[in-house]
Amino acid sequence: MSQNQLDNKSAAWSALFSEPMSDLVKRYTSSVFFDKRLWRVDIAGSLAHAEMLCHQGIISARDHAAIVAGMQTIATEIEAGSFEWKLDLEDVHLNIEARLTQLAGDAGKRLHTGRSRNDQVATDVRLWLRDEIDAIADLLRLLQIALVDLAEKNADVILPGFTHLQVAQPVAFGHHMLAYVEMFSRDAERMADARRRVNRLPLGAAALAGTSYPLDRERVAASLGMDGVCQNSLDAVSDRDFAIEFTAAAALCMVHFSRLSEELVLWMSQSFGFIDIADRFCTGSSIMPQKKNPDVPELARGKTGRVVGHLMGLITLMKGQPLAYNKDNQEDKEPLFDSVDTLKDTLRIFAEMVQGITVRPQAMERAARRGYATATDLADYLTRKGLPFRDAHETVAHAVKTAIDQGVDLAELPLQVLQGFNARIEQDVYAVLSLRGSMQARNILGGTAPDQVRAQVARHRQRLA
Repeated sequence: MSQNQLDNKSAAWSALFSEPMSDLVKRYTSSVFFDKRLWRVDIAGSLAHAEMLCHQGIISARDHAAIVAGMQTIATEIEAGSFEWKLDLEDVHLNIEARLTQLAGDAGKRLHTGRSRNDQVATDVRLWLRDEIDAIADLLRLLQIALVDLAEKNADVILPGFTHLQVAQPVAFGHHMLAYVEMFSRDAERMADARRRVNRLPLGAAALAGTSYPLDRERVAASLGMDGVCQNSLDAVSDRDFAIEFTAAAALCMVHFSRLSEELVLWMSQSFGFIDIADRFCTGSSIMPQKKNPDVPELARGKTGRVVGHLMGLITLMKGQPLAYNKDNQEDKEPLFDSVDTLKDTLRIFAEMVQGITVRPQAMERAARRGYATATDLADYLTRKGLPFRDAHETVAHAVKTAIDQGVDLAELPLQVLQGFNARIEQDVYAVLSLRGSMQARNILGGTAPDQVRAQVARHRQRLA
């Protein structure tokens, strides 16, 4: 049999058709040049399937040995870059099967007993995504450690906290960084939770109805380290919830990057000057020699839209599909692959970039002073003196207006002027009106006081150890 005949025989439907597929259709329907990244898990899944077939007496030990030897050769060829990926063979699965048949003869043809490409593809994508989630979990941990390190170094640094991008109250810069640690820790939790639903075995569902062969699906699941098997054959081959769920978690993680990126871009600008980002993460301008552009945060902000778009694409892909498998599902891989790649790259570069952030405490404190950040502290002070909070709020608003008119901070108003707003105000008010006093006063669980920041740092270090 010629090589061309062998390749044609690899398409199980070839005998039914009276004319070959057109080159245009081959290109349109082929996925091999993006799904070939699944080759390792395709081989792993096939070896687990073959071992089970042998154990169940469906194929002989001799056939099993030939399959194992053939797969070892294929793996070596792919790793060496000598494996020939063929467009005519459509995808990674048929390419590997065709080469296996060349190497192992009829034993290679028996490998597909009891399975379909439908359950094979679903298994491969789950195995691949499970490993990627594990890698992402490690990267999320490294990013959180970098943020915790930055927070600990700046537990006492005063940053103007904003609402509506207006100066609101002073917070510790370390406290602000730990807010992102909380976000990324939730992302890690979501990834771990999604992994449980990814790590279930579709293999054995065959095309859609199961198979008449006495397969031991639980044996294959255990061999592949999966937590169980998909319980309904129709759902097993057509479900892509796991890919959508992962991409939703990835999109939300990228949203957190985008929020952090927006702040880094603002803080690095001359208008703020709160931080500097190491040169290796920035670029210059082709025309303005003074420019230092925060390209990494800006690109992360842009790439967030890309991953969110992939989520919308996957949801739309599935919304009109009847049971069971449809060719539409070939379109799940590129958005899923790109979401994984984008998230992993962003995690890696931010874990490094955070370590290269230089904080400018003086600029932060100057900005906090300009924004009357201790106004709420004065209102709380008056409330503790017996004035109802709403009345205290109104009183402080008049004091702030006076400070604005005079171009001074609240703490710079003379005691006599402050007492003109309310006689309850005494000399001790100046301790309340200091930025550091305001920050240290919020010494409750979850608050911004430096002692609380350090306590949270310790908690996160224990969690991430």
